[in-house]
Amino acid sequence: MRTGKVPDRVEASVGGSYRHCASCFNMELPDRRRPVEPVHEIIAKRGMSIHQRLLVVEDDGAVRFTIVTALEAAGYDVDAVSSTREAIQHLSEQSYPVVISDIYLDERTGLDVLQAAREKDPKCSVILMTARGTMETVMAATRGGAFDYIAKPFEVDHLLAAVKRALCARTADDEEPEVKVEDLPETEWIGSSPCMVEIYKTVSMVAPTDMTVLIEGETGTGKEMIARMIHMNSPRAKAPFIPVDCGAIPPALIESELFGALRGSYTGADRDRIGFFETANQGTVFLDEVGEIELGFQLKLLRFLQEREVRPIGSSRPKKVDVRVVAATNRDLKRMVEEGRFREDLWYRLNVVRIVLPPLRERGGDVVLLADFFLKRYNNRYGRNTRIVESGMRALQEYTWPGNVRQLQHMIERLTILAPQERIDREAVEQAIRSMEPREHPGETLADAEREQIKRVLAAAGGNKSRAAKILGIERKTLYRKLERMGL
Repeated sequence: MRTGKVPDRVEASVGGSYRHCASCFNMELPDRRRPVEPVHEIIAKRGMSIHQRLLVVEDDGAVRFTIVTALEAAGYDVDAVSSTREAIQHLSEQSYPVVISDIYLDERTGLDVLQAAREKDPKCSVILMTARGTMETVMAATRGGAFDYIAKPFEVDHLLAAVKRALCARTADDEEPEVKVEDLPETEWIGSSPCMVEIYKTVSMVAPTDMTVLIEGETGTGKEMIARMIHMNSPRAKAPFIPVDCGAIPPALIESELFGALRGSYTGADRDRIGFFETANQGTVFLDEVGEIELGFQLKLLRFLQEREVRPIGSSRPKKVDVRVVAATNRDLKRMVEEGRFREDLWYRLNVVRIVLPPLRERGGDVVLLADFFLKRYNNRYGRNTRIVESGMRALQEYTWPGNVRQLQHMIERLTILAPQERIDREAVEQAIRSMEPREHPGETLADAEREQIKRVLAAAGGNKSRAAKILGIERKTLYRKLERMGL
């Protein structure tokens, strides 16, 4: 344990020199006169010692001094070593609830420290740090059971927050070792099929970290819902969640949309524009349909993920931003990499943790649960008393749902309003399915029926065209065109 007077402020760098360093990070030490951090109160209430002894493994003396100083100022006891050999020796003699280790140390690495710590105590939370790690290393750390992964340079507050989460997670695990689905927040992403339970467990493990997550799945499987679950169960929950549909942004505008632009930097830039990454500072950016980003911009996105800096168009000054990135796609990115349409290094950077969402047709009885959930929601929203009878539920279960959860949601919303006598039976379901499928030969009679249906939905939605389009299962602009053609 380091002893001596604690300075009021410390400046250190990943490179190991003090002050006047291009890669410096600053640390404001906690005032020792202030009450201890809430994490210690939590730990004390659960019968553990307030003074937790942690192990720090860092070969850079300046960085090691900074980390130890911060941890001790926060009330922790610390053992600090500079080599893998010393770390493994300490771990053979004592168990630690949390180990903080650099990855690149000497002839061995932090992955060896991770293995030794987990062998000594399977509940030990290991936080790995590096300034030059590859995605293969990150993925190896994840597979090895690392609690968190922090890229240098970093804010010391982020490290302290990671330690706090690690200790709280350990004490929670001691009390409740198994993840229970019912403990997760209520969401429309529900289901009890085995594949869904495994996804819930994965979300519960990755949400408290800052790991980049790649969500894959067919259109309508709920990728944005999963991204929101990750955000709402993370330390960033009170900060913005910004969804970005990469496929809907013209290639010429995506840089200004994500990074921002200064007034006059291009034709039509009549004001300064703050990009989505800066807007979401301390929160989460959800890059939906990331596979639609053109090759020319992929390198810039990769640099952002590596450096966490944005440079607005027209500016010479980069800005540091603190955001977590969750990406999603309905395309096979690995195949796109093989075909040369997606950068391999970007794929590795995004694919730190991968969640594959199953289509609704593979989720067993989840159709029943989801249908009941959506029916209750829309009955309450529209003041209806619509019910699903047995024949209607069987019809819902027999359908293959090419549009997945989104299609089911829209159909139930539609039937809640339009079902005859507020009764959803097989005939109502089959009719709704037929109306959602494209017709090869629409005639005048069908056009009249479409007109009447749109009028009914608009009335039920109180004239809200966006809501009506959603109920009808069509794009808003499509509804506008239909209304204009129909003279409505």
